[in-house]
Amino acid sequence: MPAKPLMIGGTTSHAGKSWMTTAICRHLRQRGFRVAPFKAQNMSNNSYPCVGGGEIGRAQVAQAEACGLEPHPDFNPILLKPTSDMGSQVVLHGQVWKNLRAREYYTHFDYLFGEVLAAYERLAARFDYVVMEGAGSIAELNLKSRDLVNLNLARAVAAPALLVSDIDRGGIFAAIIGTIALLEPEERALVRAFAVNRFRGDPALFEDGVRILEQKSGKPCLGVFPYLREFTIDEEDGVSVEDRGAGASDVAIVKLPRISNLTDFRLLPDAAWITRPLDRQFQTVILPGTKSTLPDLAWLRAQGLDGWIREQHRRGARIIGVCGGYQMLGEEILDPSQADSELTEGTGLGLLPVRTTMAAEKTTRTVRAALPSGIEFSAYEIHMGESVSRCAPFALVEGRPEGARQANVVGTYLHGALEDARVLSELLGRPVATMPSKDEAYDGLAGWFASHANLQLFEEQFL
Repeated sequence: MPAKPLMIGGTTSHAGKSWMTTAICRHLRQRGFRVAPFKAQNMSNNSYPCVGGGEIGRAQVAQAEACGLEPHPDFNPILLKPTSDMGSQVVLHGQVWKNLRAREYYTHFDYLFGEVLAAYERLAARFDYVVMEGAGSIAELNLKSRDLVNLNLARAVAAPALLVSDIDRGGIFAAIIGTIALLEPEERALVRAFAVNRFRGDPALFEDGVRILEQKSGKPCLGVFPYLREFTIDEEDGVSVEDRGAGASDVAIVKLPRISNLTDFRLLPDAAWITRPLDRQFQTVILPGTKSTLPDLAWLRAQGLDGWIREQHRRGARIIGVCGGYQMLGEEILDPSQADSELTEGTGLGLLPVRTTMAAEKTTRTVRAALPSGIEFSAYEIHMGESVSRCAPFALVEGRPEGARQANVVGTYLHGALEDARVLSELLGRPVATMPSKDEAYDGLAGWFASHANLQLFEEQFL
């Protein structure tokens, strides 16, 4: 028998769809089912390389881990990696397919929808359940005819849908009731229940709210789910960093416009995220990864952050660059074929004797690495360019030098290095707090779901 699908849709972006999908994946796995995650189309610069090749969004990697699976391109057949406000690199089945503007992308809808369905069918043949995550809102009226990730897909595979809304944002009555009201009758029939997410306080105080929502939407409430702080999962996109400001931490992270792989900083929850020079001295300044190095380097200069970073270093701060940030710390970046952006060259910050040349072929791989101190760790690479260094390496990967370090400046292509507490402690020169293991987090999410969901309603409507 093919797998039974269920869809997790939202009233908005960042409503908690990824959390709910991950929680349900783990819950079903704990019950002994073979479960796979699926997100037809993801827009995110946070990705991860699959062992068998290709890259997918980090949210689907977390969901795969919750299911006890290795990441696979079928879990996220289309990954859009924004290169500008108007265009994206399109990764299809894990491989770079095209760089397209939004208008151009939609002309390929029929072909791409066929590829999405083919990936889904491959999963459906292998698993008991496929838990599908939607994107944004399920009621984007202007995008409906070109929607291949929400209710068009749910209808195509006969998937019941759960609607998730974030009460912490406010406006939940308009969000849930309005979303249901905007759907066509056949779409409305697909939505079997709604969930109130990120509730703070005593849920008994919202009983009248649940009654009103059920009455006016015509849908039952699966549960009121409390704001969960004890466990975290990998962030999907830049939305999660928008509200982070310049706190009291001694670590500053530059909030690049096209920032990628935010998970590198999971062990730095209190870091100060900055977009302009601040009149204070930090112990460490980090330049993160970026989808487009040269445009973000130009932005850095326009903000006056290039001189500020050099002055921070002159006063004793450690400077760390990861991936695109590493490239920026060098002397020169060349992109003659415009593989990364429309720019062809740029002068780096000159803090490392490194020259980078962009290439059309993307490097995507998982690796084992070792610091000169002997610390071994797992990491992964996702980048378009190759850098040549004239100084000591950051680490060794399979015996070859990787990255660069000199005079309190470190650069590396190794995403995940800073997620290892031992590596981060060495780089910062101080201890760092660890976090619950991923398995503990996934079990915690499953317990959160089981404790607050109406499981009888879940069985009746979704299983």
